[in-house]
Amino acid sequence: MSDSLRGTIGKFALLSMTMAAVFNVRNIVNNNIELGLSSAPIFLFATLVYFIPFVFIIAEFVSANKNSESGMYDWLKQPLGTKMAYLGSFLYWFVNLFWFVSLLPNVIAYASYAMLGYEYAFSPIVTSVISIVLFAAATHISTKGASWLGKIAEMVAYGVFALFAVYVIGALMALSGDHTPVEPITLEAMTPTINWATLGIMCWIFQAAGGAETAAAYLKDVKGGQKTFIKVIIAAGILIGAMYAVGSLLVNVFVARDSLTYAGGMVEIFTGMAQYFNVSESLVGRFVGIVLFIAMFGSMMMWTAAPVKIHFSEIPQGVYGEKTTELNEHGVPVRAAWWQFAFVVVMLVVNGFGSESVQDMMNTAINLTAGTAMLPPIFIMVAYFVFRLKHDDTPRDFRMGSRKVGMGVVSVLITIFVVSMTASAFPTGVDLVEAFFINVFMTMVFSALAYWWISRFEKKQEKAAELKTASAK
Repeated sequence: MSDSLRGTIGKFALLSMTMAAVFNVRNIVNNNIELGLSSAPIFLFATLVYFIPFVFIIAEFVSANKNSESGMYDWLKQPLGTKMAYLGSFLYWFVNLFWFVSLLPNVIAYASYAMLGYEYAFSPIVTSVISIVLFAAATHISTKGASWLGKIAEMVAYGVFALFAVYVIGALMALSGDHTPVEPITLEAMTPTINWATLGIMCWIFQAAGGAETAAAYLKDVKGGQKTFIKVIIAAGILIGAMYAVGSLLVNVFVARDSLTYAGGMVEIFTGMAQYFNVSESLVGRFVGIVLFIAMFGSMMMWTAAPVKIHFSEIPQGVYGEKTTELNEHGVPVRAAWWQFAFVVVMLVVNGFGSESVQDMMNTAINLTAGTAMLPPIFIMVAYFVFRLKHDDTPRDFRMGSRKVGMGVVSVLITIFVVSMTASAFPTGVDLVEAFFINVFMTMVFSALAYWWISRFEKKQEKAAELKTASAK
């Protein structure tokens, strides 16, 4: 593969790609609906306790694997072995298939706001068809490499920054005047209620603050290499956490929590602000719809490309067909990207015909990603613990403190994640058998199949090596 197109993205492009992959304004509204204003301190907690340390872990793995094509497989291979490295990267790709099914209807909702000024309720089947067209476009663009994605991500970042700044400035102007927030911003309102349901919802807070590892898939495309990558990824972690916390604190200044909806919540808080400042609600709704459609579509392109690169670009040759893992001039396994498209199409069609409404369709996909979305970060954390325990002498320019500090920090993260993931997989008020089947058993089945596949491949490799040795003798 030619390297002529590698090393093409600068600091701001990398920052933009990280923002596009991680920061999603709809997470502010979604978690406000679930937790109210207490989502603000929980986001701050997630940033300080999870996201920033996790970014440090990613930075350290990047520093120790300078020649890695996409990150995760190489990070896991040294501390956990090839089988677990394969399984971790497989799960990272696998759980995102369900996330696409839950994200695409939101992209369509924002497109309808942009064109019509309101959310048009399509049937699940029509939603699936439109989703397939959008995902085909995202897949095509994602195969064009980091240069294209960097430009798109910069446009997304500008739009999201501007939108976020407009709302924060508007909310602060209203609060500094005579406006009383619809939901009073008090310590009592911000104090979280720690129970099983809250622990389960925190899984989504962690997921909202996650995704920094996707940017590592483009390490070789960054001007300045790993040193630039580490600086930018740490800065991005701090900036994203601050934006989530501030946004969560101000989200109910104009609109009550009970009046917000998952699909149109971001548009609703802006039209509430427009009403306060006597600006056309229809015009504001369309503008917000346009920006959010571009932002969501840009984010989807990042998530379309990164998991495919992470899983298919570094696994040993021969695990899949040679054409499936072949990289184009941009370092993207194109055929694997289109295989991913085919899997998502099947899931969209099945989900579309099996759902009574789009909300029902989204709920099914969300349930399938509940606890499983936390598995890939746990693989990375466990690998980091073993890495600091057994391979701390590996040369690298960046370390998260001493060996004891690194192992202590990641031990806390693993504990929090396991508790939160368990609460998310078995939420209150659901049938435990059904929850086990959807959130645990199905993941175990696919994980077992993946483990069997890589074990079968390695046994074939061992037999081939034995035959070669015997033939030489």
